[in-house]
Amino acid sequence: MIFKKRAPKPRLDMAGRIPTIRSSICTGEQVAGFKDPSTGRFTEVMLIRGQRDIDEFTKAYGISESDIKREW
Repeated sequence: MIFKKRAPKPRLDMAGRIPTIRSSICTGEQVAGFKDPSTGRFTEVMLIRGQRDIDEFTKAYGISESDIKREW
């Protein structure tokens, strides 16, 4: 076997964290993750390339798209 199967990433404990999509103003790159409101620390979960990835993010963490905050 040439490639090893990747182990699934452990789910984050998102209690008290805000689902956020960070967008780069220059490149347009988008990253989904969770932001801790007390420290402001952002934990990256996945790269967003389109609506399909946003749907996957919301489904994986049981949140709605309206709950996601956007940052630039």
